[in-house]
Amino acid sequence: MNRFSPLPTRHRFSLAWRVTALSSLLLLILVALFIWLGHHHLAQQFESSRLAHHERQQREIRLALQRSANNLRQLAGLTASAPPLVDALAVGDTTAIDDALRAQWPSLQLEAGIDEVFVFDPLGRLLGHSGGIQSAVDIPVEGWVEDVLAREAPITTLRCGLNCQQYAAVPILMEGSSIGMVVLSRSLADVTREAREVSGSEVALMVTGYSGTPGMDASRRIAQWNGHLVALTSREVTLPLLERAALTAPIVELAERPLNLPYAERYLELSAVYMEDDADWRSTGYFLLISDVTAQTVAIQKATNTLLLLGVVGWLAAELLLLAILLGPMARLRRVAALLPALARGDFTGVRGKLPQRAPRLSNEIDVLENATRTLANQLEHLESSVTEHSSQLAERIDELAHERDFVNSLLDTAQVFIVVHDREGRIQRVNAYTRTRLALKDSELMGRYFADIFDHAPLTGLPSRFIAKDAPLDTALTTPQQEEKILQTADKRCCTVVWYHSVLPVSPRDDALRISVGLDITERKAAEERLTWLAERDPLTELFNRRYFQDALQSALLKNSEGAIVLLDLDQFKEINELSGHHVGDHLLREVAETLFLNLGQRSIIARLGGDEFALLLEGVSSEQAISMAGYISQLLSGIGFQSAGRKHHISASMGIALFPLHGRTPADLLASADMAMYKAKESTHQRWYLLSQAENAKDELQDRVYWVEQLHHALENDSFELMVQPIVHLFDQSMKHYEVLLRLRAPDGSLIAPQHFIAIAEQSGLVVPLDRWVLRHSLEALGTLQARGISLAVNLSGQSLHDLELKQYLTDELQRSGTDPHHLILEVTETAAITDFSTARNVLQTVRDLGCRTALDDFGIGFSSFHYLGQLPVDYIKIDGSFIRSLLINPDSHTIVKAIADIAKGFGKQTIAEFVDQAALLPILKEYGIAYGQGFYVGKPLPLAQLLKG
Repeated sequence: MNRFSPLPTRHRFSLAWRVTALSSLLLLILVALFIWLGHHHLAQQFESSRLAHHERQQREIRLALQRSANNLRQLAGLTASAPPLVDALAVGDTTAIDDALRAQWPSLQLEAGIDEVFVFDPLGRLLGHSGGIQSAVDIPVEGWVEDVLAREAPITTLRCGLNCQQYAAVPILMEGSSIGMVVLSRSLADVTREAREVSGSEVALMVTGYSGTPGMDASRRIAQWNGHLVALTSREVTLPLLERAALTAPIVELAERPLNLPYAERYLELSAVYMEDDADWRSTGYFLLISDVTAQTVAIQKATNTLLLLGVVGWLAAELLLLAILLGPMARLRRVAALLPALARGDFTGVRGKLPQRAPRLSNEIDVLENATRTLANQLEHLESSVTEHSSQLAERIDELAHERDFVNSLLDTAQVFIVVHDREGRIQRVNAYTRTRLALKDSELMGRYFADIFDHAPLTGLPSRFIAKDAPLDTALTTPQQEEKILQTADKRCCTVVWYHSVLPVSPRDDALRISVGLDITERKAAEERLTWLAERDPLTELFNRRYFQDALQSALLKNSEGAIVLLDLDQFKEINELSGHHVGDHLLREVAETLFLNLGQRSIIARLGGDEFALLLEGVSSEQAISMAGYISQLLSGIGFQSAGRKHHISASMGIALFPLHGRTPADLLASADMAMYKAKESTHQRWYLLSQAENAKDELQDRVYWVEQLHHALENDSFELMVQPIVHLFDQSMKHYEVLLRLRAPDGSLIAPQHFIAIAEQSGLVVPLDRWVLRHSLEALGTLQARGISLAVNLSGQSLHDLELKQYLTDELQRSGTDPHHLILEVTETAAITDFSTARNVLQTVRDLGCRTALDDFGIGFSSFHYLGQLPVDYIKIDGSFIRSLLINPDSHTIVKAIADIAKGFGKQTIAEFVDQAALLPILKEYGIAYGQGFYVGKPLPLAQLLKG
């Protein structure tokens, strides 16, 4: 069969009939939906109106019951207030009571419809009765009597049994006291008539739950509702309807929602009104209302039928109109469809002759189609003539491509990369000269072999290999270009890293398209990358991990929700080793420490040098006890190094801070800050080389506080924001004040003065205490330039770190010359603790100061009795007795002994004594008795600004 031959024709419905059928189906669905919505809307409106009517009937019946009850109570009140009845009841004359009731009975029965009248005494005994034959036993007389007489107010109630009766009980009053009770009862006949007149419905009164009497009319019993009909209108119609309704729904549902029933070619609605005032627990009363709703139901049905008729007529009209619109265009469309086979056969002239030559002014889609068919005929005719012309050009192009192919082949052979062409199964089809040279193989040894057999030995990366086995077709793995790295062993037995780029050749039109793999030798580049990676993660001096790698590892542990500890250690006296032996010795020591830590702990932790002489260990999965044990082990390792340099042996130790994660921080920065704070606390400790933060300590807040104070101290030193105060040291025997101690205060941004205990410790830890001492010395000497003329001396405190300041002597000499101050008026104080801690250094510094002409004092003396031995060897002029002994002189006998001993020893060594914290007059006689010459404290003189002392 010719591939251009027409397809066999199949007879089917035309497009016009298909459109008509589908639109008919859609319109029928819309018409049905419209009719249903209209009917549903009318039914809902009818149901809503009937529910409102039902509620209105309930309200009207309850109002009728309430009006009847109020009327009955008024009649009972009139009966109870009749004088003959009151007088007869007062004397207990039953005959007179009956006469009084008979006198009123005709009007009560005929005019008010009263069924019975009862008269009871306060004990509930029946004294009189008129009308009916009902026994008073059926009513709760005792309860009514007790209630009415107690409240002296009438009550009304409804009780349904064999029939439904309304009762009104009213007290009989005489001279303000209740002497009895009158009870009137009346049936609901009047209420039933009123309900029928108001609602326009048939009415029935039914009592449910009452067991009844043997004489009850069985024809009026509704067994399904367990009730009997007390009264009903139109019995012949009403009773059968009620019996049928009882089979359909329970009485409780009728009280909530009306029931519609078709009956005798009518549509009736049945509803029930529950009598809430029924006080008889044995039974329940209901008003049953039967309404004729035939007219409304028939109206809804007529409206629905009208909608149905209109929908069908509209559907028919729309379909006829649609068919009339489609017939003409569909005929033209069929004509165009019949021309297409001729167009396929090449009858271009015949097709153009059967098409209209001119397009109408108001064109539509079919006009466009006819014009497109004509244009297509012209274009196909032109295309057929062009094919012959291009055939010769194609032959010329084939020759050009052959030349280009030869050029590409020579280009591939000169490229210094691996180029391999293979089929979808991985069989090699072609390689370039560079590949043959590197492999030392010929084409015959490569062609037809699998790519994986030669090049795929050990993938360098974790990526899956694209050419794994002979039975793995490459077309499933190479839907898109892929890149990977592999190890290749060349002919010279060298292993090189080759990055391969695999892709499908886009020029192949066959299903078994070829693949090309281009490989670049990146061995040298990989070596350079690995070296850069090593340098990025390692410390060049110790070859341990650096700070960045340690922080990344710590972050990774935190992200895994791991628990553990970090140990931050700082070598002690490393600065001294650097200064004494040189930086090359310090570097050698760092390498020794790093090697010791790595050899002993490298398998159990990540060890890093953070910088300087700081090292850190990351311990995952360890407890606080294990971390402490590890710190002790590190101390043993460091002490066993035995480092020597230039004939000098150095004892190696470190202060270690331990922080647990995530307890002491959830970020690397917070954990390192916590460990750093713990390390500083270890440096301050005197009994162990490590410190573990407790759970309650907040290292981050403490570090922030420390940073804050360091910034404040730097700012104060740069801007002279300190304030100097002076406190007099009074001569106790002549009360002269020629000696003042200089006190330092920091002025806060709000102008207040901050005592030194808030920032001195931070200054010592941060290395700012020496600049602080120099600031105080400089400003004190400037003040002495003025005060020395008045014979005043100033005492300045030196910190323990200033004792190790090698430039202190030169600085003091320069400042004395600059200020022109007499050195004798400057007294330098050092604490007993600082002097005893480094006795040799303290003695040399104090002697140097005395050689300059200054005087010296030993502050806070007495807190360590070991200092008595050194007292004679320290070159000091004054001994300041610690204030804790002075303040307790009046209450502690031991303080008397200590203070007297200090005074005697000082006098024996030719030194003067000063008592600190003299805060009350009773201390003065004791101090004088012990020969203490000077006193300092709030009693003898409070601190005042230095500027005030300068003004005199």
